[in-house]
Amino acid sequence: MSTRSTPLRSPCTSAVGSRYSTPIPSIARPPGTETGSERSKVTPVRARLAAPDLPQERFQDRELSWLDFNNRVLDLARDADRIPLLERARFLSIFSSNLDEYFMVRVAGLKRRIAAGVAMPAASGILPRDLHALILGRVRELTDAQARVFTDDVRPALAAEGIRIIGWDDLSAAEHERMAQLFEERIYPILTPLAVDPSHPFPYISGLTVNIAVLVRNPSTGSRQFARIKVPGILPRFTALADGRYLPIEDIIGHQLDALFPGMDLLAWTTFRVTRNEDLEVEEDDAENILVALEKELLRRKVGRPPVRLEVERGIPTELLDVLLAELDVAEDEVFHLPAPLDLTGLSEIAASSEREDLCFSAFLPKTHPDLAEVETAQPADLFKALHDRDVLLHHPYDSFATSVQRFVEQAAADPAVLAIKQTLYRTSGDSPIVDALVEAAEAGKQVLVVVEIMARFDEQANIRWARKLERAGCHVVYGLLGLKTHAKLCLVVRDEPDGLKRYVHIGTGNYHPKTARLYEDMGLLSSNPIITEDVGRVFNHLSGLTRDMEYRRLLVAPHGVRTGLIANIEREIEHARAGRPAGARIKVNSIVDEQVIEALYRASQAGVPVDVWVRGACVLRPGVPGLSDNIRVRSILGRFLEHSRLYWFADGGHPRVGLGSADLMHRNLDRRVEVIVSIPQQRHVDRIGELFDTAFADDTASWHLVDTTWTMRTTEPDGTPLVDLQEHLIRSVGAKRAEGR
Repeated sequence: MSTRSTPLRSPCTSAVGSRYSTPIPSIARPPGTETGSERSKVTPVRARLAAPDLPQERFQDRELSWLDFNNRVLDLARDADRIPLLERARFLSIFSSNLDEYFMVRVAGLKRRIAAGVAMPAASGILPRDLHALILGRVRELTDAQARVFTDDVRPALAAEGIRIIGWDDLSAAEHERMAQLFEERIYPILTPLAVDPSHPFPYISGLTVNIAVLVRNPSTGSRQFARIKVPGILPRFTALADGRYLPIEDIIGHQLDALFPGMDLLAWTTFRVTRNEDLEVEEDDAENILVALEKELLRRKVGRPPVRLEVERGIPTELLDVLLAELDVAEDEVFHLPAPLDLTGLSEIAASSEREDLCFSAFLPKTHPDLAEVETAQPADLFKALHDRDVLLHHPYDSFATSVQRFVEQAAADPAVLAIKQTLYRTSGDSPIVDALVEAAEAGKQVLVVVEIMARFDEQANIRWARKLERAGCHVVYGLLGLKTHAKLCLVVRDEPDGLKRYVHIGTGNYHPKTARLYEDMGLLSSNPIITEDVGRVFNHLSGLTRDMEYRRLLVAPHGVRTGLIANIEREIEHARAGRPAGARIKVNSIVDEQVIEALYRASQAGVPVDVWVRGACVLRPGVPGLSDNIRVRSILGRFLEHSRLYWFADGGHPRVGLGSADLMHRNLDRRVEVIVSIPQQRHVDRIGELFDTAFADDTASWHLVDTTWTMRTTEPDGTPLVDLQEHLIRSVGAKRAEGR
């Protein structure tokens, strides 16, 4: 981090070069924590400090807190003052997509615990059955609110701008005929009506598909029958008509049902949608066969996954609803009655297809980082030259991913002096230039190791495909450690230079995914620091081999070292505060739910340590509670970019230190994943991250404030003056710095 003379670990300076010859402080190993064979003799840092008893009800519930986060997403859809109209429609879509995943994973897991008879309460003290009821009640409130925002606000506002989401009755007679022709030519041939009768069992309803439930009567026998039609997902959800109008495809199908059931009397039809348990359960008892096991589980996922939610159109006929409840085995309280159209994720299609740039966020083009722009010529930048004598701290999407991280891997693949590349891949795009570069490197004879996380949720099938592609190209592909997901974001390049082999690394907070890098806020460090590169080399050796060497000088590595390392740093801030030295902790994460870390923050607050937590999603910490968390502030910032970086800042008696990495403060990150946090070496980068926290927590910055369990949105001063939008501020400031050549 800085180059001050008081290290936080035993310095090793004799063989690391002049740039690092001063002892470098690190968050990786605070004083008093031993390593290796001494570890069993160490008294835990927590036990050395007398902490007061903490109240029993010191945690919010994680699941309910996540729903508060999705309500903040809905706040963006409500915000007509700050958010352009089509972006508000996108946020309605994101709200729905978030809720889908929440039910598929979180609610599904809760229902499994209930079915297994697990009666253990959550950290909040709520029992599983009671929590399930609370979740369903809260979701009902939120989806009703979303329906009102769409029906009463966004949809009319879109119509006023000439973008109309219409129904069948809004069409003219001539348009009815054109839609009937479209149905006959482009839709009818791919539909499959499935009737239910003694010879036709109730069909399997795929998760997240829009379906049409039909009630027909045989005029000869008078018998009534149920039938189901799956709306094809391969067709656009909304059919674009002339003059900016959009018609849901299910409206077209629903008004042409006579063609699907000729000779039958059509009694009623409506739409419905099922959400199923989609969380994978793979027994990792044989690492060699994990790929085969996962492929089998993905096949099993397609059938037999129990429903966890049923969405139906308001006014659904009782007879149709009764059939769905009975056949899907869904309880009545798991049914959500919503206005048509169901599944507002389709609004993203309308926003993407519209050419109304004036209703979207202003265009933004990421810039090349100034430390890398200096080495740009007519040819692409020589990143190894730029990194030979200094580190580069990247902040995406403000700093271009393509001219930094992507270029780093591509140049390594093409450079004859590069001998080896080692890379972790958790998620990436199907046409990823990162994967292509690794293939090129392997085909050129370089040693290429790729640690692939094939169990990245909902990307498993895609990851299997490009893992196979990497293997065919000659890459050494490994799937990490048994029972652990590899979530760390690491790339190591070994280069043969005139003065010997030199290693370069990238350590980041985000996935190596060029598309999401334009939408996600992330940070990363490019470095040739020999201490850091040696640590990263040890991580890769641990992931690919049988080494038990897990000692690191500038890294915290989960599952063994992140929680204990962070708690040790928090306790050190308590020591500073008690000694009258500057103290403080600042944390930026996606979610904070780990009870041990939160308890350490409570103890810090009680000792007078100022604590700032910047969180996007779930937060079970309760700030501002007298006697417990008076000195803790919690803020959340949401906007055009998804805040995704993880940062850990400590005042350390007036000599701040910062850690950057992949780990959120969640049980899965700290106990069941390989995560890496790197201690930032250079003071200018530490200062830059400190300034970022200053801006985020400034009184004139728009954000959501959490006090105890209540979130409050603050976007204007009491007099109505707009507060600063952090992301727009960063866009402007980055542009200004680039223009000045800084």
